[in-house]
Amino acid sequence: MAYDYSIEKGPSYSILKLNLNNEGVVTETGAMVYMEPSVEIKTQAKGGLFGVLKRAVVGESLFLNTFSGSGKLALAPSLSGDIQYHKLNGTLYVQHGAYLASSPNIDIDTKFGGSKSFFGGKGLFLMKLTGDGDLFLSSYGAIETVELNNESLVVDNGNLIGFTEGLDYQLTKVGGLKSTLLGGEGLVYRFSGTGTIYIQTRNVESFVDFILPYIPTQTK
Repeated sequence: MAYDYSIEKGPSYSILKLNLNNEGVVTETGAMVYMEPSVEIKTQAKGGLFGVLKRAVVGESLFLNTFSGSGKLALAPSLSGDIQYHKLNGTLYVQHGAYLASSPNIDIDTKFGGSKSFFGGKGLFLMKLTGDGDLFLSSYGAIETVELNNESLVVDNGNLIGFTEGLDYQLTKVGGLKSTLLGGEGLVYRFSGTGTIYIQTRNVESFVDFILPYIPTQTK
């Protein structure tokens, strides 16, 4: 199945427009911008109670929306940024917030990063997307795609969107304590092998740190 879709207003304020033709699409709750009345929506806990618990751990919404029927449907992520189509044929691991929508036949699960990512914050758990179908990823900022061919790459934890199965990875600190405290760098993914890495050009955590001093605080 291949959707009739277009991605507009990118890369800063992207919107995904789908023309459903007796089809269904699974999305994060809150992603719908508008739809025609002929499109039906059903909210459910994909994977049952166990699936809900695992999605709560990874930081994703506890429920997913399934839109079905024929008509126009527009979706957009919570943050300002880009949307990218991905033809999934296998397994892709993505960070919290990077999943926007997918074909109903794609399995959505949670992967524990293991002890090598225990201090990784949001990197501790990853969304595991498996199957053969259409997938739409979202980002904060634009999306950069990097292909590794038996190579290595270091990516900031806050800029990582996702990566294909088969890449060896480890989440570690970069530099020493001085670099972590004064250099603005902290945790990074160290990748090696052959595969694809998806990176967002902006970092939400860095943006929060930037605006935090400007937020008024209550005084007693």
